[in-house]
Amino acid sequence: MNWTHYKVDARNAIRSTWGNESSVQGKAVLTLFLVGLTGGPEAQQQLEEESRQHRDLVQSNFVDSYFNLTIKTMVILDWLATRCPQAQYSMKVDSDMYLNLENLMNLLLAPNTSKENYITGMVMWDRPVIRDKGSKWYVSEELYPEPKYPTYLLGMGYVFSNDLSKKLVEASKNVKPFNIEDAYVGACLKQLGIEPSSPPDPSKFKAYLGQYIREDFFRVITTILGSPQQLIDIWKDVKRPT
Repeated sequence: MNWTHYKVDARNAIRSTWGNESSVQGKAVLTLFLVGLTGGPEAQQQLEEESRQHRDLVQSNFVDSYFNLTIKTMVILDWLATRCPQAQYSMKVDSDMYLNLENLMNLLLAPNTSKENYITGMVMWDRPVIRDKGSKWYVSEELYPEPKYPTYLLGMGYVFSNDLSKKLVEASKNVKPFNIEDAYVGACLKQLGIEPSSPPDPSKFKAYLGQYIREDFFRVITTILGSPQQLIDIWKDVKRPT
C-alpha cells in the first residue's frame, strides 16, 4: 500500500462519511484536503484527476512528508487567512480521524464559546521536548532550546476561531520553526499571549476509544481510527436507524 494510495483511500472515506455533510444545524460546513507535492508526474496526474472530480483539494509547493507537517500546517493557516476569511471557525484534522459534526457544532454554537482568540482540542500541558535522536519526535536543542513545550493542542484535530489563522501566520515570523507541528502552533500561540481553551468536556477529544462501542461515537467530537475502511464501517453503524 503506497502512501499516495492510502491518502486517496483516506480522503474517499472522509468524502463518503463526515466530509459529505455540507450543512449542520443550519451552518455551512466545507471540507477541504491540503496536499503537498506527491513525487512524480504520474502521481500528480492522479491528483489532478481527483481534484477535477471532487473539487476539494488544495495543493501547495512542499514535499508532503512527516517532517514537513509544520510547513503544511502553516500553509493551511495562510490559506484560511487569505482565501477563507469569511469562515467563523476552522478545524485542522488528520486524515485518519472520525469527526462528529453535530457535537462539534454544539460546542461552537454554545453561548460561552468565544468567537475570537479561541482554540481548543486535546490540551497538552508541560510536555517535555524529546531529545532522543532515535525518536520520531526528536527535536534538537538548536531548534528548540527550552526543555518543555508551551501548552498546545494535539495535532490529530483542533478547532479554532478563524481570526487566529492570520495571527498565527504573523506570529510564526518570529518563532523559529521546528518539526513538531502541533507544539509549534503552541509556540506561536505563546508568542501571541493566547492560552488554548480546555474543552468544556475533555472526553470529547479522544486519542483512542479502544474497542468499538457505538455509544462512544455519539459522544465524542473526534477520535483516531485505524483505517479508512474502519471509518466507513463505523459511520454506517452510527448512522443506522435505531
